[in-house]
This record gives sequence, structure tokens and C-alpha cells, in this order.
Amino acid sequence: MTTPYQYTTHNKRSLAQQVVDDLSDKIRTGVYKSGEKLPTEPEVMAEMGVSRTVVREAMSHLQASGLVETRHGIGSFVLPPQPPAFPLDPVSELTLRDVIAMLELRISLETEAASLAAERRTDAHLQNMQMALDRFEKEIQKNESTIDADFQFHLQIALATGNRYFEDILHHLGTATIPRARLTIAQLLPSSSNEYLSRTNREHKLIFDAIARKDAVAARAAMRKHLVDSKERLRMASQDAPLEK
Repeated sequence: MTTPYQYTTHNKRSLAQQVVDDLSDKIRTGVYKSGEKLPTEPEVMAEMGVSRTVVREAMSHLQASGLVETRHGIGSFVLPPQPPAFPLDPVSELTLRDVIAMLELRISLETEAASLAAERRTDAHLQNMQMALDRFEKEIQKNESTIDADFQFHLQIALATGNRYFEDILHHLGTATIPRARLTIAQLLPSSSNEYLSRTNREHKLIFDAIARKDAVAARAAMRKHLVDSKERLRMASQDAPLEK
């Protein structure tokens, strides 16, 4: 059975992402402050040169990301940043051992997150995940860093659980838990960069497909395999790399 997100065209997703990026940047830089009302749909349409459908899709992404809330008949408002669910000190410097240890934590955390996401996800969550997958693929083709797109894919799954504690933990761990942030791709896999990255995104796609069809068991299994394989690649690579760096 075809799910609604599959009917979204690549062009439409790109336009919606442009609106998402513009509004997200303005929220994060303080142009639109916490509690402040965002421009109306007609104002965004005029400023960005997009249709009402694109604006509404972008707003649904922002809601799913926890940046805004829409009050029917009134408008969309910037939500205050959520404080951490527990007081953890930020990690300033990470060793390879730290990253391996955090991958072990992520295996237990994100396998359950994927399962819950499959049960609770919305179409907007799926669209945000798809955007991260598409961005990952584009960055492979352009030989650009895929680290942020990788992290965003996992973050969107955490958001789809509807449980802010998953999101808080993932935000705290940050992109440093992505193995490529610590080692070069050549160290992680003795083959071409594109092959390694494409395989990583194929693993993401298996997770996404299971979440899209609401198969909690398959989503859990796909996430576990993805993270266990990442940990094993990092563990093997770290044998030839100084752990204190």
C-alpha cells in the first residue's frame, strides 16, 4: 500500500525544505523569538515565492521538529527551547573509546526509539526522515560531509517517538557519536568513500522503510544491525588508531 509521503515530489520536498531551512535559521538566530508569532501563510508565500501547500508542508515539518506550534485560527508560534531532561555536563573532547562506549548506549537506546517511531510516527515525521536521506545522498554525490545529515536522520526518529527524553539524549550526545567524526572513511573501510557512505544510507533506508510501514519489530532489528555494524567498524579501525586522540 502506498503511503502519503510517497506522493510527495522531489521538487515539492526541495521547496518545502527551503522554507524549513529559512524559518529554522531565523528561529535559531533569534530573528523570531520564543513565543513570537511567525509570518502568516500569505506572507511566507510572497517572501519565498512558493504555494500555500508548500508552506503548510514546511510548517508540519517545523511542528514535527518541535520548533513551532500552530494554533488553529490564530497562527504558528515559536516554541521555547526544551531544557535537557537531565543535567549532563557537555562532552568537550571525545576519545575513540568514548565514541565506542556511546555507540553501545545508542544500540540500546535507538533500537527502542526505532520501534516506538514505527508505532507513533506521523506523515510529517516520515517526510523529515526522507529529507535527511535525500540530503545524505546529495552530499555523497557532491563529496561533501554527510555527518549532519546522518545525525538528522537519527534525530528525526527520536522525535517520532513522541518522547522528549530520546531527543534530549541524542542532542546531548551530538554528531560526535557519528564514527566519521572521529576517523576518516579510509580508516573505517578499505574501499571507496562512496561505497561506504552509500552502504550507510542503504542501512538508513531499511530503517526508514520499516518505520514507514509501521513494522516495529523490523525497525528495531534494522536499527540494531546498523549501529552494531557501525560499532564493529569503529572498533576494528581503532585498533590501528591512537585511542587518546
